[in-house]
Formats: sequence, structure tokens, C-alpha cells
Amino acid sequence: MLDDLEKISEIDKSNMLETIAQFPRQIKEAIEIAKNAKIDDFIKIDNVIITGMGASGISGDIVASLFRDKIDVPIYINREYDLPKWAKKDTLTIFFSYSGNTEETLSSFKIASQKKCKIVSISSGGKLQEMSEKRGIAHIKIPSGFQPRAAIAYPLFVLIWILKRTGLLKNNIESDIEETIAVIQDLIDNNKKSVVKENNLSKQIAKKIYNTIPQIYGWGVYYPIATRWRQQFNENSKAIAREDVVSESNHNDIVGWSSNPDVSKNFSCILFRDKDNESLNISTRLNFMISLFEDSVANVIEIYPKGRSRLAKIMYIMCLGDFLSCYLAFLRNIDPTPVDIITELKQRLAET
Repeated sequence: MLDDLEKISEIDKSNMLETIAQFPRQIKEAIEIAKNAKIDDFIKIDNVIITGMGASGISGDIVASLFRDKIDVPIYINREYDLPKWAKKDTLTIFFSYSGNTEETLSSFKIASQKKCKIVSISSGGKLQEMSEKRGIAHIKIPSGFQPRAAIAYPLFVLIWILKRTGLLKNNIESDIEETIAVIQDLIDNNKKSVVKENNLSKQIAKKIYNTIPQIYGWGVYYPIATRWRQQFNENSKAIAREDVVSESNHNDIVGWSSNPDVSKNFSCILFRDKDNESLNISTRLNFMISLFEDSVANVIEIYPKGRSRLAKIMYIMCLGDFLSCYLAFLRNIDPTPVDIITELKQRLAET
């Protein structure tokens, strides 16, 4: 079925596959938007709070993990209606909302304004832009018209550039971005719908995990990508999925797998690997988990990145998951784009 282009076109009514294939172009656009944005010269920054939900929030997770050993101040990812009490005037607060109307983001934005924090907001419009302009706060406008999860390049790479512009990120990131674009374009060329399953890794994995529950394991810089995979399975594939982190999961999670064979056989365990960057301890843990899963779950799948830089590697695995989640949706005869239950919840909240 995954090689039936006519059938895929019938299911993918909003053309989600084509949208995720625009990721390299979105990266370039995001960088240009960020370069041209008017951002205050913040002289003193003690810490950073990044607020966002869904794809906006995961962008913060990715950046915080990616630059954990590169930036001298702490970065805190906020998904609440308020801010931590320690947020002060020298706290850089960055607010993402693709629509500009995410209520958690708007609420915490107001608090940041009251606390006189240093603020930058990012949206495609909406109330966040209006509130920023009213208060004279720097706002970066990104293109509208996408499902937020299909526009992750904009908040992610704008955020990277903000950290660069403010002086918090001192590394030369430009060459890593160029490599990332090249690596992702190669992935797209090898995973687009016209590439048959025999040569298409994301189609192969989708077929393998079909009718099972994906359980994704990340570690280090790959843990936010495991979360992203889970979210894409949830929203695109309309499927239940779970993620966990190594090595924390080795202190609890593995006990469940070893003791519930009737349940575990319904799962496909997916582990992210990177032999160039795995410490001996992490490699030992992952290898042990694989040996455990091989005797208890439906499938064990190891995912390896391509690229040289950490940025290129994590973006490769992230985009592989984007394609995979769409192909899994097609196997389930589901259009990846609509998220009706989320729309229903937002309507319910608007009535309260």
C-alpha cells in the first residue's frame, strides 16, 4: 500500500508529506527572518526561560539539550500558565506560539511583562503579536498557514539565532546549519513517497511497527527527539506512543518489561544510537536493553543518525520520524493533518 501513490494522495488530503519535505527551505527562511529581526541588545542575562507548547515547546527542549555544554547560563523550558518565581529583570524570556493564541503562552507572557523581564516573542500573528506591539516588545513574525508541528523549523532555528544574537551562544553555528540542510535534503530524497519501500527506510519502519505501540528511547541530545517522535505518532498517526530516557529508565522502566510478557508483546521498542557519541556507560545500557527487549517485545529497532555535527544528526532523526509517522498514518488509512480532538478541547476551553 505504501507504494501506491494514488492511494496516498487520497488519504493525505492536506499534503502533509509535501509540507514536511519543505523543512530545508523552512530552515533557510527561519534564518533570514531571525537575521532581519529587531531584537534589543540585552547587556546582562542571568538565565533564560523558553515558553511554548507542542512543537514550540519541543523546540526549546531541543535547543536546551543541544547547547547544554555550550551556554553559560541555565535554560528553563516552561509549559505553565505562569513563570517560576525566580524570573527577574535579567531573565531572558522567549515566548513561542505558532498561532499567537496559545493560552498558556499568553498568560505567562503577561507575567513576564509585569516582572519586567527581557522578552522576545515569536508567532505567525494572533494575540501574542498584538500584545507585544502594544507593549513595545520585540516580536518576530513567522509564516502562517501550516500545522504548527509541520513548521517546527521556524521556532527552532529562530531560537538558535536569538541565542547567537544575544551572545549566549558563542559557537560558529553557521557551518552546522549548512550541513544540516544538506543532510535533511538527502533524507527527503530517500524517503519521499515516490521512493519504493525496498529503498525507503521510513516506509520500512512504518510497516514493521504497524499494529504495535511505539516506545521510543532517547538519551542526551536525542531525548527531545524521542519526545518529538512520540508527539508525531500521536498527532500524525493518531496512535498511542510512549517515550522514555536512558539512563533514568534503567532505574525503573526495565523492570516492567521483564515482568509483563503478555503486554510487552504489543510494543515496538525504538532506540536511538550514535556510536560516535555514546559513552561506554550509555552503550552498555542500550545493549542491555536490546537484549532484554528481544525476548519480550514485538520489534526492536535501532535508529542511527547521519551527519557530522550534533545539529545535523538530531535533525536527521527528527525528520525521519516525521516521514515515518505519516506512513504509519497511511497504513491506518488516516489523514495525518487533522487533529479534531485538540480543536474540540480548545473550543471547550474558549467556552469556560
